[in-house]
Amino acid sequence: MATAAVKSTTERNKLIAAIVLGILALAALYFAFGRSLFSSSASSAKATPTPKASPSPRDPGKFTLPSADEQAFNTQTVPIDYRPGQAYAPDAGRNIFAFYEPAKPCPPEICPPPPPKTPEIKPPTPGPTPHLVAGFISPQSVYAGSPGFRLEVNGDRFTPDVRIYFNQTEMPTTYVNAQRVFTDIPASLISAEGQRQVIVQTPDGTKYSNQVMLVVQAPPRPTFQYIGMIARKRYNNDTAYFLEANKPTPFGARLNDVVGGRFRLINISATEVVFEDTSLGFKHRLPIVRSSTGGGSPLPSFPTNPGFPTNPGFPTGVPTDIPGIPNNIPRYVPPTSPNRNPINPDKKDDVDDDGDGY
Repeated sequence: MATAAVKSTTERNKLIAAIVLGILALAALYFAFGRSLFSSSASSAKATPTPKASPSPRDPGKFTLPSADEQAFNTQTVPIDYRPGQAYAPDAGRNIFAFYEPAKPCPPEICPPPPPKTPEIKPPTPGPTPHLVAGFISPQSVYAGSPGFRLEVNGDRFTPDVRIYFNQTEMPTTYVNAQRVFTDIPASLISAEGQRQVIVQTPDGTKYSNQVMLVVQAPPRPTFQYIGMIARKRYNNDTAYFLEANKPTPFGARLNDVVGGRFRLINISATEVVFEDTSLGFKHRLPIVRSSTGGGSPLPSFPTNPGFPTNPGFPTGVPTDIPGIPNNIPRYVPPTSPNRNPINPDKKDDVDDDGDGY
């Protein structure tokens, strides 16, 4: 019985302690959340957009918990209306309180004019594709002054009515097949050096080919100077003397001698000599070089001899000293002749029958 009494007392104490703790918890909740926690309207309270005014002013010295309506108003969220265009702010780096005056125009006599605008370079418009094809020509180059020649154009898509236009001049054309045509070019069209345009097209211009260029080169010319001559009787074995560039010593040549490996001397006179190209057949006239007293280029290697009279057949101012021949030897004065051609061009004897001993 004693044991049962002890248990009942202990259980009673525990129950009392639990009741006291429950009352304290309720009191703490009341002070924290107010009467709305225990009122019937607390579970069904709804947030209203407009809070109700307090019926009586609160005492500033007395602290009271806010009501449920006041708590709903304080925690109400308001959407943000952000419009960047409406907000105004000064530009960065600009003083909005500074006053700027516009610059005065500069007078044209002081300020230079603005540089001209560079014109815009437009890419070239590609031309239409030619109807005919001109592959290559034969020959591809000729010398200026050469005789007429046959020009052959090789290509594709040629027709019997096409013509060869040489430097925009229509030429009589011979049609061989669709890949070959040719014509004869006269010497008058290649008298000067330069380039010539070759094109194949129909007379009405509806069909044409691409252009091919023919090169007209300058023929080789003598690179030495004619400085004087020794004339003999009967116009035979006349000797002309020449001075080559960068060489102080002159050299002599007679009629029919080949000078420079390709130029044959075919005529000698007191004013000029005539060479013929042994490979191409061109003739080149080479006038005599005057001394400084005669109005031409000076010849420092051949000073004039004042003690020896000048030959009447030579123009004044020509040097009278001949290399290898003493000045005291009498010389033959040739008659005035515009063209001294030898009687026998093939004769090249050093000693002839003129009686002068050389």
